Amino acid sequence: MAKLQKSLEKREALVRATIHLVNNSGFHATPMSKIAKMANVSPATIYLYFENKQDLVNKVYLDVKTKFTDYAFQNHNEDIPVAEGFEKIWKRIADFKLKEVEEAMFLAQCDNTPMIDEPSRQEGLKHLQPLLDLWHKGKQEDIIKPLSDYLLYAYSINPLSFLMVMQQRGVFKIDQDGIEEAYQAAWDSIKK
Repeated sequence: MAKLQKSLEKREALVRATIHLVNNSGFHATPMSKIAKMANVSPATIYLYFENKQDLVNKVYLDVKTKFTDYAFQNHNEDIPVAEGFEKIWKRIADFKLKEVEEAMFLAQCDNTPMIDEPSRQEGLKHLQPLLDLWHKGKQEDIIKPLSDYLLYAYSINPLSFLMVMQQRGVFKIDQDGIEEAYQAAWDSIKK
C-alpha cells in the first residue's frame, strides 16, 4: 500500500510540475528533464507513467479536464430549465477558473496549441457533454440561438479565460458584481 501511495505521489508531482512549467514557459520550452527536476524524480521515472512528452501532456490535459468538468457539472440536473441550468454550470465554471488558476490556465494553453493530439482533444470534448446537451435542449426549446457549439462556447465560456488572465496580471479584479455582470453578458450572447 505504501508503494502504491508513493507511486501516486510521484505521478501527481509530475502532473503539477508539467502544469506549472507549461503555464510559465510554454509547451516547447518545457523539456522532460526540467519536469523531472521540478517533480524531484529522476528523468527515467517519467517513463514509468508516460510514454513520451506527447503522452504526458495529453494525459495531464485529460486529468485536468476531468477535474474541471467534474467540478463544473457537480450536482447538475438535466431536468431543470435551460436558463437555470446554464447559470449554474457557468457559475461553477467561473468558480473553478478563479479558484484553480493553475489548472484553468493550463486548459487555456491546451485550447490554443497543437500539442494536444486530436484523440485527446475529442476525449476532452466528451467531458463537456452535459453543457452541450443543455445547449441542444435550449436550441430545441427556442431559448438558445441556433449556433454551433463552438460559437456558443466562444461567446459564453471563453471570455472567462480572458478575465482570469487579466485578474492574474492584476489589471482587473473579479468580484461578485463582476461575476454577475460577466454571467449576464454570457447569457445575453447566446439566448434568443
